[in-house]
Formats: sequence, structure tokens, C-alpha cells
Amino acid sequence: MSAAPDDLSTLAQGGRTSVGGFVMRLIARIPFLIIASQYYGATAMGRLAFAIAVVEFMAQISTLGLKRGLGLHLSGAGKENGAWDAMLVVLFATLIPTAVLMIFPQIMFPNSEINRLDYLIPLAIPALALSDVSLAALAYRLDIKSNVRARAVIEPWTISLVAIALFPVLPRDGMLVAYAASTVAALIASIIPFLSSFGLPVGWKPRPIELYWLARANAPLAAAEAIEWSSRRLDLLILGLFVSPAMVGIYWVAQQIASLPQKLKTSFDPVLVPVITKSLAVGDKAAVARHISQVGFWILATQMGVALVLGLSGEGLMALLGPARDYVGGTGALSFLLLAEVAAGLAVVSEAALIYVAPLRNMAYSLAMLAVQALLTATLIMLTQSAGYPEGWQAACAAAALAISLGIGSIAKALLAKNLLGAPVSVWRWPILLAAMCGAGVSVIFLSLPNWLEFTIGIPLALAAYSWIIWTRGFGEDDRKLFRKTL
Repeated sequence: MSAAPDDLSTLAQGGRTSVGGFVMRLIARIPFLIIASQYYGATAMGRLAFAIAVVEFMAQISTLGLKRGLGLHLSGAGKENGAWDAMLVVLFATLIPTAVLMIFPQIMFPNSEINRLDYLIPLAIPALALSDVSLAALAYRLDIKSNVRARAVIEPWTISLVAIALFPVLPRDGMLVAYAASTVAALIASIIPFLSSFGLPVGWKPRPIELYWLARANAPLAAAEAIEWSSRRLDLLILGLFVSPAMVGIYWVAQQIASLPQKLKTSFDPVLVPVITKSLAVGDKAAVARHISQVGFWILATQMGVALVLGLSGEGLMALLGPARDYVGGTGALSFLLLAEVAAGLAVVSEAALIYVAPLRNMAYSLAMLAVQALLTATLIMLTQSAGYPEGWQAACAAAALAISLGIGSIAKALLAKNLLGAPVSVWRWPILLAAMCGAGVSVIFLSLPNWLEFTIGIPLALAAYSWIIWTRGFGEDDRKLFRKTL
């Protein structure tokens, strides 16, 4: 039984926009990584990476789970101003963490001297949180283009342009200021379409009690999102306890490259959530299983191709981004981080349903996965360190621990979703393996050639071979609708 035509059309339309946004984000992210590596250096990037981890964690908590829970709130009766309810409660939620970090900036910069600009970085927390919620509200009305414009165009190009402009003036802190500027630019790009779609509130009187219950009802969602986000930063934070800031910076560069496939997964959330909530509202759990399996396959097929090419070209890519003598040491970490993103795909789509049908059990599974990751990361790094291996190996161990824990979590959550939805949840199709082998074969041919040939000819040919196999062997008629204008 196939997905309902209307639902499939919605998913396909959002999928086309998400894939387009992913490609634009990929193109826009590379200039910043080159600017950061070549101009500011690995040590400055390590400082930036730790600060961003703290700031974005606080922003993640402050959204109170409304990035994915807002759909249920807006679908209730009498919720004409529901989006404004969410914006207000999130704004208040950001005040405490923002104040705490402005008073104690050492939390963001534990191993470096504090200057005046560092006190202003926490102001990015409200910008990040409000932008996320406004884009989630727009997604409820199936406006995915605003998300792509804010996150894939405005945000990455702002940070690149501001970083290069500030380097002569602020060689130490230019990247931090550029990051803060990019969050404000993304907020402006989110608020403008939000106001156009929802308008100013009419007859709206904030009700503190109702807002409190809104925040409390979304607590499991908030916890699940915070845990999932933490799993992608815990490796960096633990690694920072064992290696130099420069190695942390190199690992962060690898993380930024590897997280590009992750952006593809998260870009599907806005369009997948409304479809899931509507199916659950009519009690059609089997349709939910079909939806997440369909989208999961699209994500995995695209992710696998990107991860394959970036992984096989990892050494040349890392050498391109920074001094080869330093950055090539992060190639092993990059490979495992890419593998981790592929392993996480099934967990992400399964969780899209679990956060509604079993939020507490989903949170328990996520906590268990986080505990496994923390224990495994620390153990592998200490073993490698005691054996006298260089820091690059220790970074690879942190990435390997992430891949293993995410793989375990994916299997566990898929089985839980299958039991609760009464239908199988699967994203794997065997033609993916054939496509991967063909893409890898083409890519290997170019590995011994100069980097410019590898990047300009080898990578496009490898992606073309992979995509052709996926299109002809892996995609069915429903899947091809992902790339069509109409059904």
C-alpha cells in the first residue's frame, strides 16, 4: 500500500526544496572553512568551536521542543495566535542562559583569555532560538523555501563575508563576531516571512498559565532534541579534555564537513512533521511508518553518495582547507564522522514518529545512547593516548565512538517504532550498495591524480555514477516524484 497522493506530494515537494537547500548549504559552507583555516588558524577555530557548542546547546534547550512540537500546538482549535504564543515563551526561556553566559563567559572560553567582545556572544542565543521557532511555524504552513533561504543562503554567506572582512581588524575574534552576525542575519531572514505569513497578532493577550503548560507539555520533546544535539557535540567536548586546542579546531573542521549530510536530515523535519501529526490525528499509524520509511530512504540515498565521495576524497579535502602537515591528520576523524551521519539516518526518521507516540521512551533510548557514547569516547581516547598514538588517532577514536553509538541507537529506535506503529520501518534498499560500489570505483581512479583533477572531474563523475544507479535501480515511481514538479 503506497502513501496517500496528497501526503506524498507534500513530502516530495519538501524533499525537492530540502535537497536544493542542502546543495546550496554545501556550496556556501566551504568558503567559510577555507577562510577560517587559512586566515585564523586551527587554534582560533578550536576556541570558536567550544563557544559555539555552549551557545547552541543553550539555544537548543530554550526552544523547549517547539521546533517539532509546534505543529501540534498550532493544529488545536482557537490557535490563531499560537505561533506568537510560542515566540513569546521561547524568548523568555532564552533570557536566563543568555544572562548566565554574559556574566560567566568562562563557560564558553575555559582555556583562553576573555576580552570585551566575548561578553556579547551569548546574544546569539535568542537569535538562534527565535529563528528556529519562526521557521518551524512557517513549515507548518509548508513554507520550506524560507528555511532554505535563511539557513542555506543568508547564514553561511554572512559568516564567510564578515569573517574575511574582519580579519585585518580582529585577527583573534573575527570569527566569533562573524558567527554572531550570521545568527542575527538568519533571524531577520526568518522573521520577515513569518510576519508576512502570520501577520501581527490580533486580539492577542499573552496568558502566562497557558504558556507555562505549553512549555511543560513540550518538555519530553525539548529533552529529546537536546539529547540528540548533545550527541553531535559530546565527542568534541570530551576530545577537548585530552588534546590541544589546535586539534580541536581541526576536528571541528572535519565535523563541519561531515555535518553537511546531517543538514539534509534536519531539513526534512519541517515538512515531515506536519504530515506525521496529521496522520496521527486520524489514527493512521501505518501511514506514519510509510512516510518515515519513504523519507528515510531519500535521506539515506543522498547521504550515502555525499559521504562516499567526501570520505574517499577526505585527505585531499582536508589538505585543501588548511596546511596539509596539520589538517591531513583529521582525515580519519572525517571518515568516521561521515559514517556516523549515515548510521544516524534511521534513528532520525524513527524519532520523527517516536517523539509523538512514545516521547518518554524515546528520551530514555536517547539517554542510553548518549551514555554509551560518553563511555566509549573516553575509553577509546585514553587507550589510544596511553599507547602513544598521535592526536589525529585520538580524534578518530572520538568519531568512531560516535558512529558506533549512533548505529546502536538507530537499530533500537527503529525496532521501537516498528512495535508501536504496527508496521516495519526500513530505509535500506540493496541498490544503494551497488550504487556505492560504482561511485567508489570511479572515485578511486582519481585518487592518485592532482587534487584539482580529483575535485573538478573525479567527484562529479563519482556522484554521477552513484546517482544513475540510484535513479535506475533504487528509485521506484514514488521516489522519482521527489524530483518532479507535479505528480
